[in-house]
Amino acid sequence: MEFKLVLEKLLGEFEQRGIRYALTGGFAMGLWGVGRVTVDIDFLVHRDDADKVKAVMQQLGYECRYRSENVAQYLSPLKIFGEIDYIFAFRPSSRKMLETAETKTIFNGDLSIRVLRPEDLIAMKMQAIKNDPSRRENDLADIRTLAEINEKEMDFILMDQYVKLLDMEELWNEILEELHK
Repeated sequence: MEFKLVLEKLLGEFEQRGIRYALTGGFAMGLWGVGRVTVDIDFLVHRDDADKVKAVMQQLGYECRYRSENVAQYLSPLKIFGEIDYIFAFRPSSRKMLETAETKTIFNGDLSIRVLRPEDLIAMKMQAIKNDPSRRENDLADIRTLAEINEKEMDFILMDQYVKLLDMEELWNEILEELHK
């Protein structure tokens, strides 16, 4: 995938159409200091913008592989455009993530992109573990690294709210214990 080319096209369309988005997934983790290899791009998008996203993806030649009320996955027949995954924000906590996303510059300042904060990425990773326990090992490694790298700036009150909402206080406390050893 040609990440810069794809993001230039997507971000321009998002801006033009007023699509509320934030980068998530492996690419976002890299922007917060967690080096990860990724082959796709993941976005959190306001659910009310899902049809706008569909229109953008169709305009850019992507095919919808899967779509539900919660997620959508698009794949281009051209390898340079790759796969784009969307999670649709509709709960108050995920909509708040969109509102508080931070803008970062990428590609040597050529592009600006809205990115979920480390706390939000951790919460999404914890949700993924809860939904699919087979993801636990990889997602826990990401959570630990995100927390370690970003500990000084993290909002631990917000993290407490997330882990209570997810009923994952025990796991979070284990992570914090490891972090403060």
